[in-house]
Amino acid sequence: MPQHKKVNRVTSKMLPKAATGIQGLDEITWGGLPRGRPTLISGSAGAGKTLFGLEFLVRGATQHGENGVFISFEESIHDLSKNAASLGFDLDRLVTEKKLFIDYVHIERSEIAESPTRYSAAGALFHGTIQGQV
Repeated sequence: MPQHKKVNRVTSKMLPKAATGIQGLDEITWGGLPRGRPTLISGSAGAGKTLFGLEFLVRGATQHGENGVFISFEESIHDLSKNAASLGFDLDRLVTEKKLFIDYVHIERSEIAESPTRYSAAGALFHGTIQGQV
């Protein structure tokens, strides 16, 4: 039977965290994602990056009182709302309550310059305390 080492957290050197509210994720990340720092979520098409981002923002707004901004370059606001509804999230209500700001920026594929790293514009996610109106 393999032996597992107990991992000790070094709390004095840990970054402040923003709890995600996503079951299991906060535990394996020792409290959530680094607060005040960008976090890149990568994966192939259909991996769940968009739904992960939306769930993070919805839970931030509903459980932690933090406003959020989601900018999509691929899916329309209608499609995002429909997909989030499949998880039980009402994006339209959160937008009306000014807890979330969601925007869709249409970019033609031909307008995206291909880089040597082969990354493309997929979306941008901002989370945290946003001063004033979202």
